[in-house]
Amino acid sequence: MDKELLRIVIIATGLLIVIGMLIWAYIKNNRLQAQWDAEDALAFNKDPDPSLEAEDHYDSEPIETIDPHYFDKDDAMFEPEHEIEHQPRFSVPAVIQFTLIAKAKEGFNGSDLDNAFAIVGLEYGSLKIYERLDAKRQVDFGVASMQEPGTFPSENLDDFYCRGLVFFMQPGVLDDAHFVFDDFIETLQILAVELDGTMLDHHREPLTEETIFQFRQGL
Repeated sequence: MDKELLRIVIIATGLLIVIGMLIWAYIKNNRLQAQWDAEDALAFNKDPDPSLEAEDHYDSEPIETIDPHYFDKDDAMFEPEHEIEHQPRFSVPAVIQFTLIAKAKEGFNGSDLDNAFAIVGLEYGSLKIYERLDAKRQVDFGVASMQEPGTFPSENLDDFYCRGLVFFMQPGVLDDAHFVFDDFIETLQILAVELDGTMLDHHREPLTEETIFQFRQGL
């Protein structure tokens, strides 16, 4: 066969192969495009499947509401085991008055008192009682003698004895009653140790932490 003719046959065969491949690729692309369009239509509900209508109908059914009496407060499930009793707020008296009673039969000695009062920073005032003074020299609370007339001597302290001490404060006239009350209780407790005394509340009963808490909460 002539070489020139052979070259033409090879070129023609190659062209036919290329044309066939292009036609196959075109047909394949059209099929893929049609499949993608169908999937897109389903994804965006462009052509909803009739079989989905039953499901849509199911979803549109109203949801059954909960019986309003299900959570009835009278239900035993929700009844508290014990009714909560609301205690009335403790009413603090206009004058808080606690006492310190000497354990010794002879009572507190004047010189011992003066030394103990100096330890806690109480000052002897013009009314002849000991006082806690604030930064403005105003009285926060006072300490009087249980022995009539309730005052302490300014001299001959060794000869003075009293059965106990009366601590008193007026929360209504104070700028910071909570702060003063805390100082009031701390002073009483320190002196109870220093003088060996027993602390009593406003009912002349042993002073407890519960009573102290009630007073402080009521301020």
